[in-house]
Amino acid sequence: MTRIIDVARRAGVSTATVSRVLNGKNVRPELAAAVRDAVGELGYSPDRTARSLRRRHSEVIALVLPDVENPFFTAVARGVEDAALEAGYSVVLCNTDDRRDKEERYLGVADDENMAGVILAPADATPPIGRLVERGRSVVVIDRRVTHDVDQVTFDNRALGFRATKALVDRGFRRIACITGPETTSTAVDRAEGWRDALHDAGLVADDGLLVHANFRVDGGYEAIGTLLGRSPAPDAVLATNNLAGVGVLRALADRHGGPAPAPAGDDGSAGPVLGVGVVGDLPFATSRTSDVVIVPLNPRDLGVTAAGLLLERIAGSDAPARQLIQETEDHREGVRPV
Repeated sequence: MTRIIDVARRAGVSTATVSRVLNGKNVRPELAAAVRDAVGELGYSPDRTARSLRRRHSEVIALVLPDVENPFFTAVARGVEDAALEAGYSVVLCNTDDRRDKEERYLGVADDENMAGVILAPADATPPIGRLVERGRSVVVIDRRVTHDVDQVTFDNRALGFRATKALVDRGFRRIACITGPETTSTAVDRAEGWRDALHDAGLVADDGLLVHANFRVDGGYEAIGTLLGRSPAPDAVLATNNLAGVGVLRALADRHGGPAPAPAGDDGSAGPVLGVGVVGDLPFATSRTSDVVIVPLNPRDLGVTAAGLLLERIAGSDAPARQLIQETEDHREGVRPV
């Protein structure tokens, strides 16, 4: 096995100079070239295990997500990976299914394996990251707010709920329902508050009977719209506060009426009013006609890039106060801004 001392001898430099070149430090160009030539000739590969022991962490980042099958989180993962790989780090993807026990297990593995840091979309507002923080591990929370004093990157979820609801109001809908996620998830609560704000702003009633907390998956949206259409009077529009719930709504409407179009017919057999649909987030795949659907797009890949940037700064030694950033969405592209 080729050793660093072999590279040093071939290049005619000290092992310290080889180490500086391999770690990207400033070295005279002719010496750096000699080291690179020697590395190539000898086929030398740095001992990453030894390097991680010196750094007290590996060159691996844990990305802990609630639903890796959701294209939103797939795009987040792509952003994290792109940024991490450019900085020389690999990413381990962990799926929690929004279960705290799985989340705790993966966070424990990240600590036990001396991973460089963790990017986490938590199941609730109090994820079990205390041990990681106490041991000096870098942690960045994404998508959902937590009570811990760590870096956090989210969207302005209340504003997103407001914008989507206002768009439905502007189309003439008045009895607008809201399907959102679990009450333990800040994203779900904040977007529902935006729904309420928009209705109040328009002088309309935010009927709590038209607010349904479901899961943030297709079956959650599917079942929730069935419940809402059974209410009397039924809503004339519905806001789904995430992409998969929106898919569930559209699937249910397609099964009932062929798409987001006529609501149940009246007693005289005439078609009821059009049921408006609004969705926060891009629909990952078409389930029916979507041209009439209000969509408020997000930019999840950029969320991942931003989170990875914050984490890499922490890994590099930044001791700045914890930051809470708002990631801008597709129609607000200035980047991120502090809360």
